[in-house]
Amino acid sequence: MKKCLLLLLAAVLLLTACVRRPDAQSGQSEPPAEPPAQTDPPAQPEPPAQPVFRFTRENFPRLDGSTSLVPLGEAVASVLLGERREEVRDLLDWNRTTASFRCLHMDESDLLLVSEPDPEIFDSLGVKRDEFCRMEPICTEALVFITNLGNPVDSLTAEQLRGIYAGEITNWAEVGGEDAPIVAFQRNSGSGSQVLMEKLVMGDTPMMQAPLDRIPGEMGFLIDSVRSYDNSANAIGYSVYYYAHDMEMAHDLKLLRVDGVAPERETIRSGEYPFRNPYFCVIRADAPEDSPERILMDWLLSDAGQQLIEREGYVPVRDWRQP
Repeated sequence: MKKCLLLLLAAVLLLTACVRRPDAQSGQSEPPAEPPAQTDPPAQPEPPAQPVFRFTRENFPRLDGSTSLVPLGEAVASVLLGERREEVRDLLDWNRTTASFRCLHMDESDLLLVSEPDPEIFDSLGVKRDEFCRMEPICTEALVFITNLGNPVDSLTAEQLRGIYAGEITNWAEVGGEDAPIVAFQRNSGSGSQVLMEKLVMGDTPMMQAPLDRIPGEMGFLIDSVRSYDNSANAIGYSVYYYAHDMEMAHDLKLLRVDGVAPERETIRSGEYPFRNPYFCVIRADAPEDSPERILMDWLLSDAGQQLIEREGYVPVRDWRQP
């Protein structure tokens, strides 16, 4: 019996040796682990409200328009269909400003997101604008001027820009720069940015006839031409603000101030920057009231649509936060 008690005592001592003991140096046991602190997740912007109408791939309007509005078209389709941007790109067929109006006329598209077209497009289609289509401003764009970072000129007046593109000012020294010829790139007739240039900057002043190699057919080509011309800083060109700034096409270039005002979202919104013009949503005038394209246009003009437009980096035509 005594032997059994001794064996039982030895077993108890062996088991207690496996229990974690107090810290030998401090003589105190480790405090219990604190639960992880609860932190609130970062606030996320509320997604734009959906229209009551349910858009599907089968009823979604065929979108077309200006190159600088491709990101907006992708965002609209992504939000309203609940798909990723890369999944909705097959629904967009972008033919650029002038051609998109022809597509709308031939019933090859339903809704355009475009800059202001050349008024002659309606004459060429044999239609009157107001009878053919409904055009509603949805956001504000600006025409901006770009040159190389190495060019010491940071600002030009509206009068100087007209003089450059009329061929009257031909040397950078005439506008505070170095003694070097001004190489002025421009866009092809009918392009959205060319329409803005003639309307907002030139007015009644005719533009000079530029060599063909200074009239790139694509906006990206114009920006690349200004960036790389002759490895010098003598070139100047123009683009729309969103394309140059938000799409970062003007990397390694600078946007010139006009009359001392830098082209920025706030100066564009306030009207302080001078060369501003709307972007439009366009549908056919005879589109039924309950058609998907008319419902989509109305949604873009709503608070939810204006919120999406601002979220995408464009300047909405009104403050959607205000009642």
